[in-house]
Amino acid sequence: MRRRLSFLLFFMILLPVLSFGQTGEIRGFVYDKQSGEAMPYATVILTKSKQGTLSDDNGFYNFTELRAGTYSVQCIMVGYDTAYANVKLNKGSIASQNLYITSQSSVLDQAVVTAKKQKRKTETTIGEINISARELTQIPTVGGAPDLIQYLQVLPGVVFSGDQGGQLYIRGGSPVMNKVLLDGMTIYNPFHSIGLFSVFDADVIKTVDVYSAGFSAEYGGRISAILDVKTRDGNPNGLRGKLNVNPFTSKVMLEGPFNKDRKRPGSSTYVLSYKNSYLDQTSKVFYDYVGEGQLPYSFSDLYGKMAFKASNGSYFKLFGFDYKDRVDFDNTARYAWDSKGMGSKFLLVPDGSKTLIDGSFAFSDYGIEQQDGDQQPRFSSINGFNLGLNFGYFKKNNELKYGLELNGFTTDFQITNANNRRISQKENTTELTGYINYLKIIKDKLILEPGFRIQYYASLANTSYEPRLRVKYIINSRFRAKAAAGLYSQNLLSAVSDRDVVNLFYGFLSGPDDLPNMLDNNPITHRMQTAGHLVGGIEFDINKHSEINAEAYLKDFTQVSNINRDKIYDDNTENASKPEQLRKDFIVETGQAYGYDVNYKYQSKDLYIWLVYSFNYVSRFDGVRTYQPHFDRRHNFNFIASHQFGKEKSWEANARWNYGSGFPFTLTQGFYENIGFNGGASTDYNTANGDFAIMFGDLNTGRLPQYHRLDLSLKKTFVYKRVNNEIQKALEIVASCTNVYNRANIFYFDRVSYKRVNQLPIMPSLALSYKF
Repeated sequence: MRRRLSFLLFFMILLPVLSFGQTGEIRGFVYDKQSGEAMPYATVILTKSKQGTLSDDNGFYNFTELRAGTYSVQCIMVGYDTAYANVKLNKGSIASQNLYITSQSSVLDQAVVTAKKQKRKTETTIGEINISARELTQIPTVGGAPDLIQYLQVLPGVVFSGDQGGQLYIRGGSPVMNKVLLDGMTIYNPFHSIGLFSVFDADVIKTVDVYSAGFSAEYGGRISAILDVKTRDGNPNGLRGKLNVNPFTSKVMLEGPFNKDRKRPGSSTYVLSYKNSYLDQTSKVFYDYVGEGQLPYSFSDLYGKMAFKASNGSYFKLFGFDYKDRVDFDNTARYAWDSKGMGSKFLLVPDGSKTLIDGSFAFSDYGIEQQDGDQQPRFSSINGFNLGLNFGYFKKNNELKYGLELNGFTTDFQITNANNRRISQKENTTELTGYINYLKIIKDKLILEPGFRIQYYASLANTSYEPRLRVKYIINSRFRAKAAAGLYSQNLLSAVSDRDVVNLFYGFLSGPDDLPNMLDNNPITHRMQTAGHLVGGIEFDINKHSEINAEAYLKDFTQVSNINRDKIYDDNTENASKPEQLRKDFIVETGQAYGYDVNYKYQSKDLYIWLVYSFNYVSRFDGVRTYQPHFDRRHNFNFIASHQFGKEKSWEANARWNYGSGFPFTLTQGFYENIGFNGGASTDYNTANGDFAIMFGDLNTGRLPQYHRLDLSLKKTFVYKRVNNEIQKALEIVASCTNVYNRANIFYFDRVSYKRVNQLPIMPSLALSYKF
């Protein structure tokens, strides 16, 4: 095994050295001159050869197979001044030329729109949504501060289960089936218990890429979706900062350069952010009518990053985080989870090589504990590392990416189920992955992106071979058709069952040994969770401001592991004759999720409109019954509008209206006295005192009432200092209101007390934010 790995790594490193020819290459990076950030999807043109290309996610561009000579390079991007440079290219050499573009603040939003449209004409972009930092601010948010989780709720195919303890379900996949990455590091619990806030600081986010189905071979280890969050670097021009306060949270963010010496090539910067919630205290003053005066949620998020860039585009970045979350329901239950980690990323641009090399290394630790009145232990932890090494080779309309990834983690888990049976596991896991992904554009019409991924799960002794294919056909300048298919696998299992409606205890396990041997009379031959995806869709540009995107998808979950809520016997020789469904810690299920999404987007200089309709159908089969999991929302609709107006567009009004059909739930058939017969056959059931018990109907055959809610916000910006279109001092005042018409949306029904529990009512707020 070690020899194979060493040979493969040696071949990958050797390949760039072999990539020489008699023709030359011009390459470089495109940067924002003010912020120093790399600019993706900028148009770069060689005027002499009349060639054009787009910069990638790292701002990298290149032209290959060029004859020796002098070339004029131009960089064009809507919202920015054009940048020019003259480059002399020698025979068989590689010339590097970075380009710096200056923003025009009056049309900066349009630059985001143009960049995305350019991307759709050069990449497959199916089952994919790209979110910019600016877009996060264009919806009303709880507390007036933008947050990623609140924007994710409006995306096609995304279902949000509730304000308190809510989770995101993406096109039929449960949260554990979705991998969340922060600069390449896996984040195991990205959302706080209140369900309204994520662990990410919106002011530090650069881009967010959401792959809801059919993602390429570059990503793996999950069977439903990928959420890839990339953060920006600190400002290289001087000390900058931001202070924010509202009834829910407060935040401070600082950034700047380590050294402001402009004569030195490259840059070194830092950014530090701390966010704190005191909702458990402020709710008693401002929102004493919510939850009987009890919103016992608090959290804190600390994030820091250092970035060191060389003049040729190479970089090395270090980052770390410490996230904490606390919930304290008086006299009933307490929850606490902590997540911390450190990571690094690097990009190498070797002189004389046509290949880019990037990689990452990260370590993280997550632990959660629950304490309630029954004194039964409930805890879970997962800690480990991930190491990745990627290579990119570019040649005209071809792009080849390949790489290796090594993951190792330890899981420690213990709960007691409702039948007073303990379920526990402690296991070490290693995963080794290799992938190759190839993108080819044929005559500017057909974009092909085949890929292949191999996942080896050492602890399971299983290997998954996963072919992927993404394709787009450009019918004309306004109309495009696209499709994707692939196989996917994962090892990680959630401690939350797909049958649980509300559960703040969010733990993890690796693929368990204690699985049934059969499912529906078919043998279970491996311990992986597996799925196949099929996606198809169209894109249509109505005009330069508006577009329509429609996609249909199918996810076939061929094997899914779940906590066994039906276990009532210990799995030993004494109970060997009992059904596996009643004695195994875990069960195996199959399932399907299918549906379609239609979204319309309009974006101009001062108006943004987003309409999304999603139809979803999700089912599971556990060997006994077919049921709909609690997140099976059939219809979901979102309307978003954002309008800038007034002098210098200093006013901004935002609105969001959401409608969702009812979630499934299990009906109550009746109540009875449960006599345990602790005295055996001599128990007198006429005089014995039993426990209160509930007789349930068939699983999730009922439907809760429909959900709808309107949120509004109004923002005023006072600019005190502006230098070269960069706002250096400003005050923002945001007045917002969640659930404007106070809709009583049901959260769940407490059967014992026979009481309906609703989601959050109307909640107005005022936020202040100062940028310096």
